[in-house]
Amino acid sequence: MIKHYPNGVPFQEQFTADHKSSFHTAPAHDNIIYGNRGMSLEQEINLSNKYYLESGIAVIHKKPIPIQIVDVCYPKRSAAVIKEAYFKQASTTDYNGVYRGHYIDFEAKETRNRSSFPLNNFHDHQIKHMKACEKQQGICFTIVKFVVRQEIYLMPSHLLFHYWDGREKGRKSIPYEQIKQESYLINYHINPRIPYLKGVDQLINKLKMP
Repeated sequence: MIKHYPNGVPFQEQFTADHKSSFHTAPAHDNIIYGNRGMSLEQEINLSNKYYLESGIAVIHKKPIPIQIVDVCYPKRSAAVIKEAYFKQASTTDYNGVYRGHYIDFEAKETRNRSSFPLNNFHDHQIKHMKACEKQQGICFTIVKFVVRQEIYLMPSHLLFHYWDGREKGRKSIPYEQIKQESYLINYHINPRIPYLKGVDQLINKLKMP
């Protein structure tokens, strides 16, 4: 299916080939899980959010993306295939919700790059949205999965903003070592599969510090 941004530019799915911090980390080999290896990061987060919701821990959902359908074909009388569509408006971030009385807003990104996380995973309007949320005391971050390393980090927004604002100096990515030092390493579990709220707890605790 062909999808377009509101300005008419064709949308392309992105899967890029191409923080000893205040957070607690764990050895990388501990977070490898061998079941359901084909599951995407989005699926893993959705399962985790389902667990958090059913357990009464948090209410966090993936944001729906409004799409205007312009071309549909009917290969069978009982089925329809969308051939072309447009995003009605620019998307902001992937997920939002409420946890411990705090508004949560975050992105989820995967990369096959071992040494860095490319900034072209983001758009300017997404960064503006996250900065606006933080001005209202919201908690923003990005869940980054290094697919080849099988490591997942909760990256605080300040690190993303620092490198994004430094693009004029030629920065095109965030070094892996920088993410490793300043982010929270998320170890896989059974339920929830990705216990990322442990990292959010760290962010909330930092907000309470004088």
